Amino acid sequence: MTGSPRNRKIKLAFETTSLRIPLGDIEMLRAMTPAIKKSIKYGQIEASIREVGIIEPPVVVRIKGKDDRYRLLDGHIRIEILKERGDKDVVCLIATDDEAITYNKRISRMAIVQEHKMDTSKNRPFAG
Repeated sequence: MTGSPRNRKIKLAFETTSLRIPLGDIEMLRAMTPAIKKSIKYGQIEASIREVGIIEPPVVVRIKGKDDRYRLLDGHIRIEILKERGDKDVVCLIATDDEAITYNKRISRMAIVQEHKMDTSKNRPFAG
């Protein structure tokens, strides 16, 4: 390593402020299939958004050469649910690098046991 820790510059992974972006300005990297929309995971996220709103903002990156256009890196299901609800915009985190291929590898997913406790398909309170 070269230089002292005080002299090294650390590049931020995200811009310092979030941004409210119109849903139409966000390009999704993959389509939502009917199978995804019928999945338990989709239902869980839909129920969470309905009850408490967006907890984890979607992550986008600015598209070079296209003003006010963004590529979605994480949050495809959240964005699809918001579109179906008729929402017009969403607050997003703005990534500084287009890491669409590696971004999801850096996210801690919940354990199977936690997902089981969130099963909303029974439409009853959790038996914690």
